[in-house]
Amino acid sequence: MMTNSRGDENKHVAVFAFPFGSHLEPLLNLVIKLAHAAPNCSFSFIGTHKSNEILFSNPNNNIPDNIKAYSISDGIPEGHILGSHPVEKIDLFLKTGPHNLQQGIDLAVADTKQRVTCIISNAFVPDSLIVAQNLHVPWIPVWLAMSCTLSSHFYTHAIRDHCANATVGETISLGNFLPGLSMVRVEDLPQDVIDGGENETLFSKTLASLGSMLPQAKAVIMNFFEELDPPLFVQDMRSKLQSLLYLAPLLASSPSSAEEDATGCLSWLDKQGARSVVYVSFGTVVAPPPHELMAVAEALEESGFPFLWSLKDNVKSVLPNGFIERTSMRGKIVPWVPQTEVLAHSSVGVFVTHCGCNSVIQSICNGVPMICRPFFGDQGITGRMVQDAWEIGVLVEGRVITKNRLVKSMNLILVDKEGNKIRENAIKVKKIVEVAAKPDGKAAQDFNTLVEIIST
Repeated sequence: MMTNSRGDENKHVAVFAFPFGSHLEPLLNLVIKLAHAAPNCSFSFIGTHKSNEILFSNPNNNIPDNIKAYSISDGIPEGHILGSHPVEKIDLFLKTGPHNLQQGIDLAVADTKQRVTCIISNAFVPDSLIVAQNLHVPWIPVWLAMSCTLSSHFYTHAIRDHCANATVGETISLGNFLPGLSMVRVEDLPQDVIDGGENETLFSKTLASLGSMLPQAKAVIMNFFEELDPPLFVQDMRSKLQSLLYLAPLLASSPSSAEEDATGCLSWLDKQGARSVVYVSFGTVVAPPPHELMAVAEALEESGFPFLWSLKDNVKSVLPNGFIERTSMRGKIVPWVPQTEVLAHSSVGVFVTHCGCNSVIQSICNGVPMICRPFFGDQGITGRMVQDAWEIGVLVEGRVITKNRLVKSMNLILVDKEGNKIRENAIKVKKIVEVAAKPDGKAAQDFNTLVEIIST
């Protein structure tokens, strides 16, 4: 029999995942943390069959008994062949709408015999608000991109109007639109924010709607440290939202000891000098174009620095002939690395990165300076924050890697006197987040507030 009384019932929290890329594990890690903090609550984790299989088949995740997974449609029609555009499968999933999400709720309720009392959702699945409203329960979206990038989605229409009326070649300042983010430039913004009209994807329309939807949330969760966000940005967001909670970053779980060094990365790093290694990784979603991969290889070879490069086997063919052999004594190229452990290693001196949120957070937490080559989405704003707000790295000139540009950036951070400030700032920021993440820190207080919301 389903529990109906509202006063003393066990709470049942439904969690909607955005089943793509690096958004999965941070959300599951939050739910695992909540499940331990609120053992009397049941958590129904709702994703697609594929995304749930990725998460719940991973033995490292140590799923508590009060979390169960339920699968809903990914929206891909039977027999449909996906194109190369990464947004296509996102749009297909979003098109399934509230009805698909409700089916996940129905599965969970039928199985647990408990009505849902709260909904936590990735903010990229805003139709979950409609489901929450229909059920008359609190809605708590989680913003898993870099926190400050949320601002652009509150001011999308103003930004588009200003860009449309700007003259050709005009330098467009965003200081009047994005409080606390005066360093951000138009070229840093996601293209979806700038472009509207008939070419707008469903995903970009979804992002543009966040400014009107998030104020209806019981609380909005940030996957970052409040101490590192510009105070004016935080103040602006608090003025728009019912509640804004900053949790210490919800990073991916570490691999087991048996697999963490399957490629020999860590034992190789053990043999390198302190802060001497260039670590290169551009994430798993988008690979740089061949000419940039070629330039990375040429820069690594010319620089003379030891390097660790996470590079899929199927793209090695674009590297210069003989590069791997010529650099084998000081370089290591592997298809996968345990990034958390790599960035924590004392030999790593700089991280050449695409500025994915998780990668930047891991680098910050370990005091590793960055060389940023953003590709899409929130990565441009994140790279700008790395260079101009926190001053813990540099953006690649022109946002296109060439041999000379990358060599210059590596020399700046690893050896040049001018790079002292960047290296010092990286350590300073690391210490700030260490204090913030302590048991009596702001993140712990905000987490306790979240536990109270879902438990009452």
